[in-house]
Amino acid sequence: MTLPPSLFESVFNNAFDGQYLLSPTPEAVILAVNDAFLAASGRTREELVGTSLFVAFPGNPDDPLDTSETELRASLARAVASGKRDSLPGVRYPIAVTLPDGTVRYEDRYWTAISTPILDADGRVLCIAHSTSDITAQVQGAAALRESEKRFRALVNAAADVIYSMTPDWSQMQQLDGRGFLADTVDADAFWLDKYIPESDRARVHAAISTAIRDKAVFELEHRVLRADGSCGWTYSRAVPMLDAEGNIHEWIGAATDVSERREAEEKLRQTDRHKDEFLAMLAHELRNPLAPLGAAAELLQMPGLDVARVRQTSQVIGRQVLHMTHLIDDLLDVSRVTNGLVALDKAPADLNRIAMEAVEQVMPLMRARRHDFSCRLVAGPVMVDGDAKRLVQVLSNILSNAAKYTPPGGSVALTAEADAQWVRIAVTDNGIGMAPELAERAFDLFAQAERSPDRSSGGLGLGLALVKSLVELHGGAVACESAGPGLGSRFTVMLPRLTDTAAGAQADTGAQGAAAGEAPLHILVVDDNVDAAAMLAMLLEAGGHRVAVQNQSRAALDSARQAPPEVCLLDIGLPDMDGKELARRLRAQPETAGCLLVAVTGYGQDGDRAEAMAAGFDHYLVKPIDMARLGAILAEAGGR
Repeated sequence: MTLPPSLFESVFNNAFDGQYLLSPTPEAVILAVNDAFLAASGRTREELVGTSLFVAFPGNPDDPLDTSETELRASLARAVASGKRDSLPGVRYPIAVTLPDGTVRYEDRYWTAISTPILDADGRVLCIAHSTSDITAQVQGAAALRESEKRFRALVNAAADVIYSMTPDWSQMQQLDGRGFLADTVDADAFWLDKYIPESDRARVHAAISTAIRDKAVFELEHRVLRADGSCGWTYSRAVPMLDAEGNIHEWIGAATDVSERREAEEKLRQTDRHKDEFLAMLAHELRNPLAPLGAAAELLQMPGLDVARVRQTSQVIGRQVLHMTHLIDDLLDVSRVTNGLVALDKAPADLNRIAMEAVEQVMPLMRARRHDFSCRLVAGPVMVDGDAKRLVQVLSNILSNAAKYTPPGGSVALTAEADAQWVRIAVTDNGIGMAPELAERAFDLFAQAERSPDRSSGGLGLGLALVKSLVELHGGAVACESAGPGLGSRFTVMLPRLTDTAAGAQADTGAQGAAAGEAPLHILVVDDNVDAAAMLAMLLEAGGHRVAVQNQSRAALDSARQAPPEVCLLDIGLPDMDGKELARRLRAQPETAGCLLVAVTGYGQDGDRAEAMAAGFDHYLVKPIDMARLGAILAEAGGR
């Protein structure tokens, strides 16, 4: 049965895809076009029929990447030459669009095309049936998806986290960032229990996973992990459930962050806080200890009928306990000033051998009392360093005292020194109680101290080594602590830069000069609002042969000084009506007292307080309780003027 031509025409015009018939000539003249193509292209039959396909749809002459015409001509030529259908899977074909203002711009469109040659009875090509399908939306969607995936991949790779996906029951995991932290897929039991999670955390991790799966909620947990090198770290893991249309979990997407540094920092803060609390408890104990004998001495001195020997013995107890408290407070202030960078070193070329011997001299009474076998081996000849000799003596005496305190009676302590062209090394070794490794690591920390017996027989606050570290580092050096363990002794090493300047070795030693001889009795004015403190100080000064006047108020002191000018004024700083600094300024302004020696006597020991006092006109600055030997030297110098 032969179908009528009208039926072919109806099928052609109503086809879903755009179709048209082309001449088999190189110019591909449009012979017919269907409604679907007219609708897709926005053109009319009058515009297209009888026109070359390449004229009707010209390429973009300004686009060097536009190869659509070349590809289409080649496809049509292959169909004519072979007599078989030829396909173009997807071609970018810029379409010229006329805008309302008359300008023309090109829009990228993407088409698939099939060219089928129509043959006559003799096999000659009568025309080409050319069908097209607009796939612009699919191409643009695929490009957008590729760009989205590219951006996601870049984001994942740039993140510090490990990004992973998990099956709904957490039976398999796959890493998404491609960095090889985990295997591509791993068995859940092997992953959690055998390979990555320490046994101590496994139950907690599994409980959190079970809860998240049951509640279809976010999994969120911070837990320990085992690293490839066998060490243990911390990770924060968070996974979000991805739900399908029925609300079931079809995947988990998660990220794991290494939080080991934060956890270590938090642990260090907790340890520091604990050590601080232990230190404060020890400080309270140490400061409370002297109060008992001081209180007993005060009660005893109020009893009637005390003989001279008992009074002398009681005063000696008071002196020793006050000295002990003074040393404790001095240590606290010294550590505070050094660790806060408030100490200015008085550097000069100094022989480290002489420094070591001075430190040994200070500690020998303690070592003799504990019957220690002490040995000392120094470098032959002068070994010069650029340093504050007084502070370096303090460094070595603190280390030696530490060794003596923590070495049982009858033990041994050794000091050895060696030097090369750049460094001087001094080591103090003992066979005392030793230290555990974790304590040796923090031996120089501010609040670190070895265990002591309940009676605190070793004494001190554990500040000495912290002070040692700070002072040595201020000199450009380093310290180290070693111990084989508890009961096996310790070794402390100090390294200091060696002074290689030969001129330094020739510099004359600056020995301590005594106070000027010929001390004479002085007229001294004592001003302190603490009546008892002023009276006691006056008694001590009068016992030394001086004439002493006492005032407890600043204005009365000004009047007294004007009427009977003193040679020396000992002024408290914290006076209520006019502080000691202002009183000093006014004494300097009065002609009668402008030249007298002004000595500050105060409980304020910071460097800033000292500087303010000296700026107000003071000649000397003494911190309570007064070092009477130093005050005696000051008065001796004043008496010899």
